Amino acid sequence: MKKLVCAVALVAFQTAAVLAADFSLSTGLGGIVGGSFTRYSLKADGTIAIKADQIVDQFDYGVFAFLDATYATLGLSFQTGAYDFDQPVENIDFMSDSGQGWEQVLGISLLGKWPFQAGSRLTVFPILGMDYLVSLSQKRTNSFGKVYDRSKTQENGLSFELSDWNGFHVRLGAGMECALNESLFIRSDLLYGIRLMTGYEKKN
Repeated sequence: MKKLVCAVALVAFQTAAVLAADFSLSTGLGGIVGGSFTRYSLKADGTIAIKADQIVDQFDYGVFAFLDATYATLGLSFQTGAYDFDQPVENIDFMSDSGQGWEQVLGISLLGKWPFQAGSRLTVFPILGMDYLVSLSQKRTNSFGKVYDRSKTQENGLSFELSDWNGFHVRLGAGMECALNESLFIRSDLLYGIRLMTGYEKKN
C-alpha cells in the first residue's frame, strides 16, 4: 500500500495570564482553542486496485503552562480533540467508513520568538518552533455507532499502540503581550503548524 499524500495543518489560539518578576523570565497558565484538518490518500495496486482517502476535521481545546525566557518558550499542555472522519474507498463501498472520534494528548513545546516593543505596554513577536504530542487516548465510533478504543482494536487487519498516534509538529505564528502592571501581563499567540507522519499513518 502506497501513501500518496499526508498533510496535516493545525491552527491554535492561546491566551495566558502571566506573572513575572520582569520580562526576562516569566511563567504562565492559559487555555488553547484550535483545530486541525488531515487529508491524505492510500493506494494499493493488485488484483483489485484500491484508492482510499482519509478526511479528518478536528476541534481542539485544552490548557497549558509555560516558562518564557525572552527569546524562547518551553511549554507543557493537555488537549482534547473531537473530530468527524470520512474514509471513502473507490470501487469497494463496503470498505468505506465514516464517523466520529476523540483523542487526548499531552504536549511538550519549544518555541523561539523575537520580541519588538510596539508601545509602552505592548510587545509583539514572530514565533517559530516545534512541539511533540504524546497520545493518551484514541477512540472512534465503528460502523454500528459504538465507541471503541483504537489502541485495543485492530483496524484494516493491523494492531496499533497509543504511541502510534504520537505526533511531531513544526509551528509558525505570531504573538503579543500586553502589560497590565510591572508583574502581570496578558499574552496571546496564533500558531499554524504542519505535522509529520505518525506511526499509525506509516503502518497503513
